Amino acid sequence: MRHSAPGGTDQEWAYVDVRPGAHMFYWLYRTTSSSANAPLVMWLQGGPGGSSTGFGNFEEIGPLDVQQQPRNTTWLSAASLLFVDNPVGTGFSYVDNDDAYTTNVQMIAADLLTTFQAFLKKAPEFQSVPFYVFTESYGGKMTSAFAQVLYKAIQAKSVTCDFRGVALGDSWISPIDSVLAWGPYLYTNSLVDQKGLAAVQKAAQETAALVQEGQWVNATIQWSVTENVVEKVTNGVNFYNILDWAGSEQLRVADRQDLTYIEKLYARHVKPLQAMTLDQLMNGPIREKLKIIPKNVTWGGQSGMVFVKQQGDFMKPVTDIVEYLVNETPLKVVVYSGQLDLIVETLGTEAWVYRLKIADMYRKAIRKPILTQGVTNGFVKTAKNFSFYWILKAGHMVPADNGVTALLMVRQITGQS
Repeated sequence: MRHSAPGGTDQEWAYVDVRPGAHMFYWLYRTTSSSANAPLVMWLQGGPGGSSTGFGNFEEIGPLDVQQQPRNTTWLSAASLLFVDNPVGTGFSYVDNDDAYTTNVQMIAADLLTTFQAFLKKAPEFQSVPFYVFTESYGGKMTSAFAQVLYKAIQAKSVTCDFRGVALGDSWISPIDSVLAWGPYLYTNSLVDQKGLAAVQKAAQETAALVQEGQWVNATIQWSVTENVVEKVTNGVNFYNILDWAGSEQLRVADRQDLTYIEKLYARHVKPLQAMTLDQLMNGPIREKLKIIPKNVTWGGQSGMVFVKQQGDFMKPVTDIVEYLVNETPLKVVVYSGQLDLIVETLGTEAWVYRLKIADMYRKAIRKPILTQGVTNGFVKTAKNFSFYWILKAGHMVPADNGVTALLMVRQITGQS
């Protein structure tokens, strides 16, 4: 369904039946840029279970915020934006039965490929437009797998697309590297003393042992336990922005005895993406605007089950896929990290980056400052087709915390600056 909103924003949205009983929802905004080479950017949210059409759109990079006011730092000024509620069951996407949920990133990637093929068929003009996938959190893990299958499909000529690259923001690429760096990051930032550091490290090492043994569900459980330890020894630090103590009070779940471990994980990592105001917007005015949402589907209603179904895959790394993208494709592979993020902090991200084959070349590269209004707001370092962006004054949700620098980064990556 195509629609021209007040202010001239050209939009369209649709469902794609990716499998029997599995229905994926996407929402496209056509760019307001006059540039002839303005790209198409797909945005994939984290969780898994976080809604791109909701949180990414209205809380981070879309043309309007949750109060339906214009956003000065919308990425729409640089690119067309394609938000996908992924995996199925997330946001307005839904399944008809329990067997239709995905359980690993390979299934997620297959569904995304089917969705994107249907999108390109419906809007063929985007087949020749430069295409990038930008992500956040678990979205980076899903994007890595999607990028691999999409590139191979393009090579096999089953998809026509000018695929240029991916940008993995605060991404869950090597989960255990992130967990093992929690303690040092907290200690460096004065959030724990040596006793607290030891407690966090002990729980993290127990998680690492389970990962090493391939006990993936138990590793996810122990990861949740480690989060509980972090909450207790820090008096409730916010995993998404260590300076946001007001937000941490809303997220704190370590002492909740009425929640199972999986409910605690959902409460920390998906529920915040479905805050009351956003929930009211999506299930009220937005639902009425879209007109195609089935009556029995509630925005975010199946997101908890999406998270549950992925628990056996949650702690598995996808560094091998990133390695493939860097070494076997011409794609731009970008990693960006918010300075104030704990859950996927820079220390842990750099740990796996320095194990890539390109590490020696990357290590020797020159790190350049990113200036916004004459002030240093980040750094970037590039080796061959790989780049790393350090975004200052930002936590896990980089565009929400430092929108000006995030938009500048988008322009640099896509060649719009």
